[in-house]
Amino acid sequence: MPCTTILVGKNASNDHSTMIARTDDGFYDVKKLIVVDPSKQPKKYKSVISHVEIDLPENPLRYTSCPSVDTKAGIWAATGINEANVGITATETITSNPRVLAADPLVTFQKPKNRRDKGTPGGIGEEDIVVLVLPYIRTAREGVERLAALLEKYGTYESNGIAFNDENEVWWMETIGGHHWMARRVPDEMCVIAPNQFGMDSFDLDDAFGERKYHLCSADLREFIAENHLDLNQNGRFNPRDIFGSRRDMDHIYNTPRAWFMGRYLTPYSHTWDGPEAEFHPESDNIPWALTPDRKVTAEDVKYLLSAHYQGTPYNPYTGQDTGKRGMYRSIGINRTGVTSICQIRPGVPGAARGVEWICFGPTTFAAMLPVYSHVSSMPDYLSRVTLDTSTENFYWASRLLSALCDPHYAACIQMIERYQAKVATEGRRIILEYDKKLAAGGGESLLEEANRKLCDMAKKAATETLNRVLLEATKQMKDGFNLADN
Repeated sequence: MPCTTILVGKNASNDHSTMIARTDDGFYDVKKLIVVDPSKQPKKYKSVISHVEIDLPENPLRYTSCPSVDTKAGIWAATGINEANVGITATETITSNPRVLAADPLVTFQKPKNRRDKGTPGGIGEEDIVVLVLPYIRTAREGVERLAALLEKYGTYESNGIAFNDENEVWWMETIGGHHWMARRVPDEMCVIAPNQFGMDSFDLDDAFGERKYHLCSADLREFIAENHLDLNQNGRFNPRDIFGSRRDMDHIYNTPRAWFMGRYLTPYSHTWDGPEAEFHPESDNIPWALTPDRKVTAEDVKYLLSAHYQGTPYNPYTGQDTGKRGMYRSIGINRTGVTSICQIRPGVPGAARGVEWICFGPTTFAAMLPVYSHVSSMPDYLSRVTLDTSTENFYWASRLLSALCDPHYAACIQMIERYQAKVATEGRRIILEYDKKLAAGGGESLLEEANRKLCDMAKKAATETLNRVLLEATKQMKDGFNLADN
């Protein structure tokens, strides 16, 4: 599923929190945010797409989830934080190449050949990973290890990148063919940018097969590379992107420009991104996977990047200028996004308050991002009671309505949207600060659910007020308007 991911190490963020964030760019999927109690976690999991059945461990943890409201194609939980304050976002669809896929084919469901045949189950994929992994891990590293064991046993039917974070570490894992994988701990001072391509551009195999401190991989990865003549690197350099990834013309239109815009925002001074002397262009194949940002990164920065449409460049689809390049690259903020989340694990606050999940529904360009505490038994109705019918009574549909109304009237509506987004972020932070202090003063965990209700009441009021303004503006600009003075 085409998506965009940003990962932030604890020393790269303004408050020493770790953050993993992703746009879930599906097919206009209707999404909600819920809490899955251990009693509701299945004992045996069955995938809708691949038909694989997997027995699950005992004693799962409670966790948040962003499933699809319509479950006919599966749960598609997308992202979440569990009660041990471990986050996941799954998955970033990535690219591969024929050499890898021929050597280790993807494990796809084989349809029945006749009525007696049940078919052959496939592997696991984006539909399944959050449910299979998040309830059973207590650190980000454990997330990699559990998913690795599942991949090696069952395989996967697609190429994916998966992120995990806890209070101290962020890990990024990429699948290689049907059963192989590699993972890196994100350096604490760095940010990772991942736009639907195999991303890692360096990897320490000696560490992966030695101390395993910062690098993990399949036990036979060296042999797999050698036996299948996969290493394209010169002069002894090991670049996984060149070995396992793609180098297609389509990447230059669909993928790499997003990495260029994110890198340009994060490192405007330490790298040159524009002009004839630029180190990197929108179609460069060597844009770094990880960068040390020129200033500390905030949740608002992450939201801005995941809402981006090449603002300030000739490629902005909303520009009023005839640049000749308008809309030529795939934006980060895109119309078919179902949910965008930032899983933020914060130090220096009581344990129950450490996990904050920033949630944004629908196209990110026009939607607000709302922070909520994850260590709760349930989410307010405004986030969790979402139906397939359009309504202003929940955050998902309010966000979709705002986006559809504003897009054709961008110039007239964008200021209203920016004020709305700023209000939700500002008031959201104020409420989080208020309840952090209450909890630190000895308040009970029920305060977190009270805080989430207050956050949702605020967001609903702000969304409704903005809908009123935007609807009026869009109505004024309808093509069938007519006044006597028009004669």
